[in-house]
Amino acid sequence: MRVLAGLFQPVEAETPYGGRSVTFEAVGAAWLKCGTRRRSERGEGDQRRTVETLEAEARADGRLTVGRVLRFGGADWAVASVQALRPGRVKLGLERRR
Repeated sequence: MRVLAGLFQPVEAETPYGGRSVTFEAVGAAWLKCGTRRRSERGEGDQRRTVETLEAEARADGRLTVGRVLRFGGADWAVASVQALRPGRVKLGLERRR
């Protein structure tokens, strides 16, 4: 299944009260060929959180870098890894935390 995902760069700023806010600046879009989602739990003791992972294939694009966010299917997926797959294609490791 192929999906069109919006590509965003997180931008952090300090609030007037000393906190931090994150906004997302649009960088572009990418067509993704998604694999299967996997769900696991990470953390220690009472601080457990669910993490979903997903591998996707896309055309090679310099804007697809670790730390950026792909938005599709009503969710934001952080780009955790980018690997060259074959000429002109990359494999993306995506993560979504709940």
